[in-house]
This record gives sequence, C-alpha cells and structure tokens, in this order.
Amino acid sequence: MIVVTGATGNVGRPLVRALDAAGERVTAVSRSVSAGEVPAGVRSRRADLARAEDLGSVFDGAKALFLLTSGDFTGSGGSVTDVLGAARAAGVRRVVLLSSQGVGTGRHPSAAEDAVTGSGLDWTLLRPSGFASNALQWAESVRTRRTVVAPFGDVALPVVDPADIAEAAATALRDAGHTGRTYELTGPAPVSPRQQTEAIAEALGEPVRFVEQSPQEARAAMLGFMPARVVETTLALLGTPTPAERRAAPGSGSPLLHPPRPFTAWLSRNTAPFT
Repeated sequence: MIVVTGATGNVGRPLVRALDAAGERVTAVSRSVSAGEVPAGVRSRRADLARAEDLGSVFDGAKALFLLTSGDFTGSGGSVTDVLGAARAAGVRRVVLLSSQGVGTGRHPSAAEDAVTGSGLDWTLLRPSGFASNALQWAESVRTRRTVVAPFGDVALPVVDPADIAEAAATALRDAGHTGRTYELTGPAPVSPRQQTEAIAEALGEPVRFVEQSPQEARAAMLGFMPARVVETTLALLGTPTPAERRAAPGSGSPLLHPPRPFTAWLSRNTAPFT
C-alpha cells in the first residue's frame, strides 16, 4: 500500500492514477477527497495532516508515503515530524517528500527536508521548480478578456509539468534505488510569462494580450491571497532569479523515464480552462 497525500492536487491526482495503473494498492488522502475522484479500487481517506494523532488508520498496511504539505498545514501548527512518526509507527518504511527548488537555493526553509532525512525512514527528496499549472491563475482573464496580466514578462524560468513530478514520485516510491537521493525537477528550457501567453494564444487559435504588471501592482494583488513573507519570496524569484533557478536541471539520474515535458505539453492537456 502506498499513501498519497494531497491526492486531489496537480501532482497528487496524476500520481494516484500512475500508481494504480502500475498495479499498486493506493490510499488517496486529502481533506476533501471522495471515492468518485479516484480510480475504482483506490482507497480514499479524508484527513487533516495537521492532526497527526488521527492518522493511524490512514497508514494501515502502508509501506510508502508521498508527503505533500501546504501553507495551511504549517499555518495550523502541523508538524512534519509528527506525521512521519505516525507513519513510522504504522509500518511505513519509505517516504518521498515534495519539497521545493527554493530549499536548494536558500529561498525556502529546510525544516520539512530535515525532518524527513532525520526520520529513520528511507527517503527521497523532490525539488521541483515552479509548476506549469500556475498558468491556471490566468484562466479567468483569458476566458473573459483574452488577456494575461503578470509581472516580469520577459524573465524566463524552467517551469515543470506536474505530470513529470508525479512520474518521478511514482518511480521513487516503487524503486529503492532512489533512496537517499535529492532530485531537482524542471522543464526542459526556461519560458517567460510573455512566451507562455503566446503559447496559450496559439493553442486557442486567437490573440491573447499580455499586460505587464509593475512589481508594486503584483505585490498588492498577491497580498490578497498570500502571506507577506511568501509574496516577497515569490516576487524575488520571479523577478531576480539566480542562475541556478534559471537553469533547466539535467535529466541524468532523474527518476523520469523520458525528457522533461515543455510548457506546451502541459498546455495541450489543459486548454479547456482557458476557452
């Protein structure tokens, strides 16, 4: 049995499908998951990771755990150490953590990684760059006004397809050869917001206008749904990325079985929200 947390998200959903297709027994976990959202035969469990004392039954029979935590988890006092303790007590022996490229570049704290590597479990760390699916934040404005509004229009970053993250996680969860490894996952080449807008226009077959926000305008908009600290970190990454953050990670040794997918591959599967 493999437990997948964040099972209804951009990574968790394809990961559940990939593991099920590979013949694994899977428990899909989130605060709102239902049986209708997962493949037949996959066990679904609603659970709040911040309440580690309630997780014992979630991990029953499990050998491996895909761990994804959110800002809500941290904000509500959740402890990665406590989650791992509950998993270990239930017999879980392997954990794959969805971390962040920002840990490696020093932008994000390493507490979750430290908890995992010090847990006594076999572990693998995945550090993805920004998700291609973040473009969905523009879906409403593209549908209604054929417009994308974003800061730093020509700063290119190698966004990663969540399907690639899911594939890498599925491999690491099933193959002990990835134990003790840390993998940076990115797309094959940097792509800017303006270039993403052009790709959306091509996919729709209609012009889409790009409007560049000032950093101040972007900050004001982001403060409506992000903590101030996260806003500043995000703007710094988007506007003044380091060379490491601009670089597409090499595929050598990666759990991926194919070259990373470009932004256009993600878009080809997700055009409907923009139409």
